[in-house]
Amino acid sequence: MVAGNAARGGRSVIALTGPTASGKTEVAMRLAERWPVALISLDSAMVYRGMDIGTAKPTPAQLEQHPHALIDIRAPCEIYSVAEFVDDADAAVRAAFEAGRIPLLVGGSMLYLKAFREGIAPMPAADPAVRGALEAEAAQLGTPALHERLRQLDPQAADRIHPNNFSRIQRALEVHVLTGRTLSSHWQSTRDVRDRHDTVLLEFGIVPDSRVELHQRIEQRLVAMLARGFVDEVARLRDLEGMNRNLPSMRAVGYRQIWDYLDGLVDEARMRENALAATRQLARRQLTWMRSWQEMRLLSWGTTARIADEIVVRAGLNR
Repeated sequence: MVAGNAARGGRSVIALTGPTASGKTEVAMRLAERWPVALISLDSAMVYRGMDIGTAKPTPAQLEQHPHALIDIRAPCEIYSVAEFVDDADAAVRAAFEAGRIPLLVGGSMLYLKAFREGIAPMPAADPAVRGALEAEAAQLGTPALHERLRQLDPQAADRIHPNNFSRIQRALEVHVLTGRTLSSHWQSTRDVRDRHDTVLLEFGIVPDSRVELHQRIEQRLVAMLARGFVDEVARLRDLEGMNRNLPSMRAVGYRQIWDYLDGLVDEARMRENALAATRQLARRQLTWMRSWQEMRLLSWGTTARIADEIVVRAGLNR
């Protein structure tokens, strides 16, 4: 039976998230061993080929046994937008339903989960000429001046965008130039997951028992990643055509810090400290997102089997 049928009379999509190093992937694969779920990655770094160790990507053997949609779908020099993720995740959800399986999104990219839940309005592609003109204007007048122009055009968007956040101000003004519509009017035309799939979204989040324990697991995992060749992985990526440290792929925690080490900007000890600090900050942001979502069912840490069993019961997989 598809999850949630008994609860609300409709199909359900399950989302499983949590802070980095919380064991999400292991729980998802445990569920896939026992129930007809289709795994869909909810991770903004696992989309990139060659980024395996530092993302804790499932091994080739695990992926053969438990395939995940949206893993290894882009080269690391490419840009993958949140809007593209929603389109691809929607397609994967439809394919799962058509195959009679339960879509299970798993990963820690909270912006992806928010966008999947709430939807993203169709937006025009970036226009280099418009962006270049706005960059030149910001260099001459300053970002706050562009924010003030945005306020005159679209007060709602201006209220949600910090006056110094140039990239978001640029995008809002670009959308207006290209479409003649304000960004906030595009936001209002979004369709949430229920509208797109006629489904209920059941969200589960794994939370640690203590911050100390989470930090210990983060440190242990980084040590293991470095022992497995994380530095060599980043070195190989640096040598690929089109790569640079400012690409979205290289903003993933650990990758930027190791790139700096390979550039000689920091020594190995500082690289480790910086990578740990960045990962802890990521975990803190992830937990903040999770606790702000009232619909999320929080699961306390435990064995993979116990967490999986709790999801089975609370999602109604055993009905």
